Amino acid sequence: MTETASPALSVLDLVPVRTGQTSSQAIAASMALARRADELGYRRYWFAEHHNMAAVASTSPAVLIAGAIGVTERIRLGSGGVMLPNHAPLIVAEQFAALEAMAPGRVDVGIGRAPGSDQVITSLLRRSGATSEVERFPDHIADIMALASPEGAQVRFVNGGEYQVRATPAADGSPDVWLLGSSDYSAQLAAQLGLPYVFANHFAGDGLERAMALYRTNFTATEERPEPRSFVTANVIVAPTQKEADERALPQLRQFARLRSNKPMRPIETIDEVLASPSDALEQSLIDQNKQRWFVGTPDAVAEQLTTFATTHGVEEIMLGATAGAYEGEPLDGIGGRGQTLELLAAAM
Repeated sequence: MTETASPALSVLDLVPVRTGQTSSQAIAASMALARRADELGYRRYWFAEHHNMAAVASTSPAVLIAGAIGVTERIRLGSGGVMLPNHAPLIVAEQFAALEAMAPGRVDVGIGRAPGSDQVITSLLRRSGATSEVERFPDHIADIMALASPEGAQVRFVNGGEYQVRATPAADGSPDVWLLGSSDYSAQLAAQLGLPYVFANHFAGDGLERAMALYRTNFTATEERPEPRSFVTANVIVAPTQKEADERALPQLRQFARLRSNKPMRPIETIDEVLASPSDALEQSLIDQNKQRWFVGTPDAVAEQLTTFATTHGVEEIMLGATAGAYEGEPLDGIGGRGQTLELLAAAM
């Protein structure tokens, strides 16, 4: 291990659904993983928002956060993220203000600009029309921050009248707002608004260095946030041996390859299924390309790689994509390889 200080560790969970697993079992497994992350001292645990995907059960971050509040004690819980164009700002503010009331000082609301699904599902999510104004994304972020604060927001009418709106009636705190993204736009907007920023490195191919530089160079300091705050996500799989780590990476790597090559999506395969059905040349090329950006290996090796990665990009926290695959016979509602990654890495850092 290098003598450089190890980064804090957090977890990003898409609530993966594997072959033969029900939504109930997948959610139970994620609740158990959140509990274990809390016990191990991880800093935060975030749920993503995705829709109509056979391999992903994290359709509603706020609901999952509420469940995780009941099984954890100290870890911060949040969204990674709420896809804001799908929701009215007041609804997001109300949901996360309520969560903050349930777990004071432990709630983050990470906000993204992407829809989190295909065009058909996006049209269904935005059927009312009120949330489809993507160009008003910066205004909607400001609305959420105001509405979820104890002071609330004033709605002004054309005739000069005002109306007081609060997400909860007697708030004494508000959730932390983070802006998420993988582009220059999100980095610049986070800097302009003086918000903390997360670069979605777990799926973005390039642009990390540029986005972080734009964010830090253009950051607008405020009394509440005098300095830029940021961390990055990364796909991390740790096992006792390199062979096992490589095998546990295969199901999610193949899922990514299927997504990028427009193949039909299905529940995440078990490791046994992947090994029994080798990928074609295009799929294997995408797997090899993606794996180069992942951290896959034994505890000490990955701990050192992550420490170097954090130092290189000037962050003191890394959020792990909990992506380790499962072997046939591992409990459908257990933490399995994902829990093993968290445990081995926490011990090595």
